[in-house]
Amino acid sequence: MREKVLNKIIERASSIWKTEPSAMSEETVFADMNPKSVHYSQMTTFLEDVFDIEVPYMNFKRCRTFGEAADYIVELLED
Repeated sequence: MREKVLNKIIERASSIWKTEPSAMSEETVFADMNPKSVHYSQMTTFLEDVFDIEVPYMNFKRCRTFGEAADYIVELLED
């Protein structure tokens, strides 16, 4: 499941930041992408729609890397 979540994060991030998905991985750091609040909002809304869960924006924003974000989403899915 983690791999599927990570792939969805990368899919959405590549769309938001106009970057090739192959240039991103679980080690990709959100801060390196120069994110704005709207980017986090777009990401959480997308993940909510894909996985039919509620993703608390502020908690998601605390994730440093795409991998940490994937772990957080997996935790939400297991609850």
